[in-house]
Amino acid sequence: MNKQLAIGSDHAGFAYKEMLKPWLEEQGYEVRDFGTHSTDSADYPDFAHPLAAAVAAGELPQGILICGSANGVCITANKHQGVRAAIAWLPELASLARQHNNANVLCLPARYVTEDEARAIATEFLNTAFEGGRHQNRVGKIEC
Repeated sequence: MNKQLAIGSDHAGFAYKEMLKPWLEEQGYEVRDFGTHSTDSADYPDFAHPLAAAVAAGELPQGILICGSANGVCITANKHQGVRAAIAWLPELASLARQHNNANVLCLPARYVTEDEARAIATEFLNTAFEGGRHQNRVGKIEC
């Protein structure tokens, strides 16, 4: 299993990104931080695009993006061919995104989950495998 992981956020997700990084490293992940690096107002595409490009290019197998609602980073990441970004505010949604959609970027809504919930959602995302089978055909139809 490749234990490399991309992470990025805008200003609204900065505190959660900074909280998750050392926790992920404790789990054995090598974490590449795509920014932002402060709570100063920042535009989420400036961080979501480079992270998604790295995942799409195969430089990193998976990523986590964080903003206030998770909508902005998710929409941005999904513009990249080969990226399947999914918003999850419950561990079960993260699990289904992996099992059924082979999601490779988790998008967390910092304003709507606690730190404990964010860790639980990330754990589920990172420890759940794609089921393949009938889902593979569906995932294969996603890209235009």
